[in-house]
Formats: sequence, C-alpha cells, structure tokens
Amino acid sequence: MHSTDIGKLKQYIEKIENLEVEKSEIQEHISDVYAQAKSDGFDVKIMKKVMKLKKMRSEDRETEDLLLDTYMVALGLVPSDTDGDS
Repeated sequence: MHSTDIGKLKQYIEKIENLEVEKSEIQEHISDVYAQAKSDGFDVKIMKKVMKLKKMRSEDRETEDLLLDTYMVALGLVPSDTDGDS
C-alpha cells in the first residue's frame, strides 16, 4: 500500500472513530429525552414504536399492519372479520 493510501486510510478510520463518539453522545441525549417522557407519564415503548412507524413509508406500514392482523387472526389472538357472520 502506498503511503498516500495509508494516510487516507488513517483519516477515514479517524473520522469513523469521531463519528462513533458523536453517535454515542447523541444516543445518550435520546435516552435522556425518553427518560424525561417516562417521568411525565408517557409510555416509552409506544413512543419508540411511533418513531419506528414514522420512519417507514406508508406502503410499508400498511403491509406490516396487514401482516400483523393476519398473524393475530391466525393465532386466535383477535377474532377474524368472518367470525360470526354466518
């Protein structure tokens, strides 16, 4: 490997290390916000689910909802729409 390539590699590694530190700090801030929300009586688990859903495209959310409903009905956890219609 040429010395210029080694220098570039070191720079990339250093940048990644710095970003990892920043990421860790940001994650701590996010955890603090969730802790505040929890202390105010909000359900953090549901908030995290909302954050996940907000990041999804609407088509993907609809597909996930449909599959979840299908699995829940198949496992008998909720009644199907056709139960009792006969």
